Amino acid sequence: MSPYLKIVYYVEPDSAALAQRAARHFVEQAEQAVAARGRARIAISGGSTPKAAFALLADPAQPWRGRMPWDRLDLWWVDERCVPPDHADSNYRMTREALLDHVPLQPAQIHRMEGELDPEAAAARYESELRNGFRLEGAEVPCFDLVALGMGPDGHTASLFPHTPALHELARLVTANHVLAKDAWRVTLTLPVINRARHVFFLVEGSGKTQILNEVFQGPRDPERLPSQLIQPAGGILTLILDETAAALLPATDSEGRGFLERQE
Repeated sequence: MSPYLKIVYYVEPDSAALAQRAARHFVEQAEQAVAARGRARIAISGGSTPKAAFALLADPAQPWRGRMPWDRLDLWWVDERCVPPDHADSNYRMTREALLDHVPLQPAQIHRMEGELDPEAAAARYESELRNGFRLEGAEVPCFDLVALGMGPDGHTASLFPHTPALHELARLVTANHVLAKDAWRVTLTLPVINRARHVFFLVEGSGKTQILNEVFQGPRDPERLPSQLIQPAGGILTLILDETAAALLPATDSEGRGFLERQE
């Protein structure tokens, strides 16, 4: 029988409310991880949508900064562009400017992908850092407490782009992926790592994502074209945090702004 996936989604009216919901989600998941295991290991994505949530986490006027267990947090990246860390396109730079420069994280808690290196070397070094950081042996796969994902208008997530070799990489934890459509290299966590996480969520907003979100979660299965369909957390539950525009083609939510979908993958 194919794996069963329950999709729980939360819909917010606008970008400001979406950022608040995402910031709250980061904090709640970190608190739960620390309470259960003494530490929170989180992998984050880049882009403009999470940037607003990161700014809220860093803002002393918001409740989230005071609640986040910064001293028990390890921050990792889902993927990175192959550019230096001060480049405008760097996921690390965005996170540093929005979050890291303003919160009490020590350098040893921050695990960036070295996009300035040769892509294969960067992937190998990050896999080594994962193995050391999680104290892995042999074929073990790290178990993140939280993996935060975005979704591109082409259905990609992380740097798992349509019709690229990384979609089929099952042996490695991190891989270099050449994206022909962008004529660029990326470094990304692989599907076994993402799907092993205790909690995975997508953060998606805007009219440019309405149709693709519907195709990914309600359309026919076509993961080569829609890599986001390959996100199937081992626990069987996937969370979406959306704005009203992105969620326009999904079934209506309940009075708490929550909806549900079910799939046999």
